[in-house]
Amino acid sequence: MIASKQPEVVEKKIKSIATIRLQRIIGLVFAIFLLMVVIFLSLMIGAKPLSIGEVWEALFSSTNSYNYAIIHESRIPRTIIALAVGPAFGLAGAVIQALTRNPLADPGILGVNAGAAFAVALAVGVFSISSISNFIWFALAGALVTSIAIYFIGGGAGKKSPTPEQITLAGVAMAAALNGITTALSLINSRAFAGMLSWRVGSIARKGLEDLWPITPFLVVGIVLALAIAPALNTIAFGDDRAASLGVNVNMIRIVGLLSITLLAGGATAIAGPIVFLGLMVPHCVRWFIGPDQPWIFIYSLIVAPLILLLSDIIGRTVMSPAEVPVGIITGFVGAPILLILMRRRKASGL
Repeated sequence: MIASKQPEVVEKKIKSIATIRLQRIIGLVFAIFLLMVVIFLSLMIGAKPLSIGEVWEALFSSTNSYNYAIIHESRIPRTIIALAVGPAFGLAGAVIQALTRNPLADPGILGVNAGAAFAVALAVGVFSISSISNFIWFALAGALVTSIAIYFIGGGAGKKSPTPEQITLAGVAMAAALNGITTALSLINSRAFAGMLSWRVGSIARKGLEDLWPITPFLVVGIVLALAIAPALNTIAFGDDRAASLGVNVNMIRIVGLLSITLLAGGATAIAGPIVFLGLMVPHCVRWFIGPDQPWIFIYSLIVAPLILLLSDIIGRTVMSPAEVPVGIITGFVGAPILLILMRRRKASGL
C-alpha cells in the first residue's frame, strides 16, 4: 500500500516543481514587461514632459530639434546608465546576502559602497583625478579592501567564520568612519568636490555614455561571476560543512563572490555614487515572491533592480519639478522604512 503511494507522491512533487518554475517564468516575463514600460516613462518624464508620439519621433528622427536633444543627449544616456548600475547594485546585494547568510546585508550597510566612495574621494581630492576611466581603479580597490577589512574586523581572522551580526556591525562601523573621512576630504578641498555633490548622495543625472563605457567590462565580468556561483550558494545556505561534504569548494566560492561584489559595487559606485538600500530592497522583494532559490533571485535582481532605480529616478525628477532630487535620496527614503520592516520580520524573507 505504501509502495503504491510512492509514485503518486513523486508525481505530485514533479508537478509542484513544474508549477513553481512556470510561475517564476511568468513572473520574470511580467517584470521584463514592467521594465520596458518604465524605460519608456523615463524617456517621457522630466522637466519638459514629452508625449509618446514626441518620444517616438525624437527616437527615430534625424532632425536636430529640442526634443531630439533632450532624448539623445540627456534621457537616453541617463536611462542606459540606470540599466547598468541598477543590476550591479541589486546583484551585489543578493551576493552579499547569500555569502553572509545575512538578510539585512547590502553594499551600503556593509560599507562596500562607502569604501569605493572614499577611494574615489581620495583620487579626486588628493590626486586631482577627475576622469571616471581613471578613478574606477580607486573605486574597485576601495571596495575590495573594505570588503576584506570588514570580514576580518567582524571576526573572520579567528577559527570560526564571523556571524552575520558581527559582519553587519563591522560594516556599519566601517561605513560611518569612511563616510566621515570622505566628508572631511570634501570640506578640506571643496573646490575639487564642487561638481561631485550629487554624486556623493547617488545620482545618474548629467552623465554621458562615454562615462559608462570604461565601467561596462567590470560590471559584465561581475555579473558573470555572480551567476556562475549562484547554484553553489544554494548549497552553502545549509552550512559550510554540509556544502563541503557535497563537493563545494566553499573558500573558492567566497573568493569569487568577493570579487564579484567588488566589481559590481565598485564599478557602479564609480559612475553613480553610493546609492543606498537598492541592494537591500531588491533581493528581499524578489525573495518574497519566488523563495530562497539563489539562481532565480539573481536573475530577478537583474530585472527588478533597474526597474526600482528608474522609478526612483522618475520620482526624483517630478517631486520638486523643475528641480531634481538625486536618485540616491529617493532610494534612501524608500529603503529606510523597508529596513525597519525587515528588522521586525526577518523570518519573512530569511535565507
